[in-house]
Formats: sequence, C-alpha cells, structure tokens
Amino acid sequence: MAPRVEALHLVRVFGGRRAVDGVSCSLRAGECLALFGPNGAGKTTTLRLLAGLLSPTSGEARVAGVRLPAPEARHHIGLISHRAMLYEALTGRENVAFTARLYGLPDPDGATDRALRALRIAERADVPVRQLSRGMQQRVAIARAIVHGPDVLLADEPYTGLDEQGASALTALLRERREAGAAIVVVTHHLHEGLALATHAAIMQGGRFVRHEPAQGLDPLAYADTYRALVA
Repeated sequence: MAPRVEALHLVRVFGGRRAVDGVSCSLRAGECLALFGPNGAGKTTTLRLLAGLLSPTSGEARVAGVRLPAPEARHHIGLISHRAMLYEALTGRENVAFTARLYGLPDPDGATDRALRALRIAERADVPVRQLSRGMQQRVAIARAIVHGPDVLLADEPYTGLDEQGASALTALLRERREAGAAIVVVTHHLHEGLALATHAAIMQGGRFVRHEPAQGLDPLAYADTYRALVA
C-alpha cells in the first residue's frame, strides 16, 4: 500500500535558521502520527510543509503520491489549526458551506450538516461566528476542515479552546476518520491524548525528529519522562 503522506529529508530554512532539518516519515491509510515537542521545535512548519502551504528549501513532501505544493493534492488534505480563521460576519453554517462549495461537492448542504453534527454544533450553526465562544469557533473550524471528507488530516493543536464536550467530539471524529482510512498527523502538547490516538509517535526538537517509533505499547508516564529528558 502506497503512503498517504510522505516526507523525504524535508528542510525549511528561514533567514539562515533551519526550522525543519531533514525530517523523513511516511503514513499509510489508517495510521496516525502524534508529533510532540516544545514551542519552536519545528512542528507547525512541518505541518505547513505537509499541507502544501510552504515549499521546502530541500527535500520533498507527497500526499496521495502527488508532490507538494501541487494544487491537485489539496482536495486530499484537511488542515485543522489552533487558529480558527473564520469569516466572522458569516454564520458557522455559512462558513462550512462556503468551503464545501469551493471543493465542488455534489451535495454541499448535506455535507455541511454532517460536519456540523459531527462536531456537535448544529444547534448553534446559524449564529454569526463573532457571537460564538472561542471553543465553539474552533468546532466550526474543525467542521470546515473535514467537510470534504479528506483522506489526510493535519491537526495543529486542535484541542485549543475546546471544552470537554468539544474535545470528546474531536477525539471521536479523529478516531472515526482514522478507522475509515484517513492518515492523520496531530501536533499536540498533550501526551496522553496524542498517544491514545496514535499508531506512531515522534518527538521533535531543533527541527529534527529526536525520537520516532510505533506508539503501540508506549506507556504514557514513561514516555513523558523520555520527553522531558530529550527536550530539556
């Protein structure tokens, strides 16, 4: 089975600083990488390279066999950020439906309803986004990211701002998408949540993976000790 997501010796330099320094990994359908690391380790830059939002200085990234940042790879990708970046004058439903139409979905309204229900926000979907709490805005942003049914999900601190119900809905969604065959990369500071979702785990520091391994059998408490030792 060909990888859904592939990074080959990715390097990204900003002003002489290597934000990403030779990262390689691959994920097949139904696999999830939990990516941990301190602020400034290069996690978000790596995710942006995998999303095709940045071009690498060297190396390459592929999604569904397509070399990024080729536009034809974009419909495979759903990007969840810790920043909602919604149109605040529009309702949640209008934000999600707008994205569904951009992707040319045959039933954009139906896809919008399903995404809103998955995030348990359908009852607030017709309220202007600017009137929603930060957590509710994050739920709308996640619904927007998954409305087109992407087979690659890239999530950068997706639990930011979510209450317990929202976090539960997101975890259920990520598990459901993984079981349906999506490949997922989750950047998070929460070791327990990340390891519970992951088939693979990596710790990033200084733009590199300093540890990268299958997640099965990893003890969260022991892994936390390893994490602290590696990033201290």
